[in-house]
Amino acid sequence: MERPDSCDLLCLDLPHAEEIRAGLPPLPEVEPAALAARALGDPTRLRIAAALAKGDELCVCDMAWVVGQAQNLVSHHLRQLKAAGLVVSRRDGKLVMYALTERGRVLVDVVLGKAVTRG
Repeated sequence: MERPDSCDLLCLDLPHAEEIRAGLPPLPEVEPAALAARALGDPTRLRIAAALAKGDELCVCDMAWVVGQAQNLVSHHLRQLKAAGLVVSRRDGKLVMYALTERGRVLVDVVLGKAVTRG
């Protein structure tokens, strides 16, 4: 059976391959980027992040209404975005306000393929 996605013989260009391998960042350096990519890989989280990019800062109640999801689900997704370093929160009395970090804003723009303008 033919496998069109792999070589039929071992043809390693060792000097070229080793040069590329030596230039790769170590695993601990790419793990935060992988976490951020996973965080924005979920459609609901990406919509939440896009809403934050437009709305600047929103509480969970507003965010739930904006994205059309239950408040507890939105809270769960916001925690994941925060763990990935894409969102920060601050308490304002009884409200918790969320905003994108600068890194979060840049990544949302890149993932969506356009600049997301502020509200």
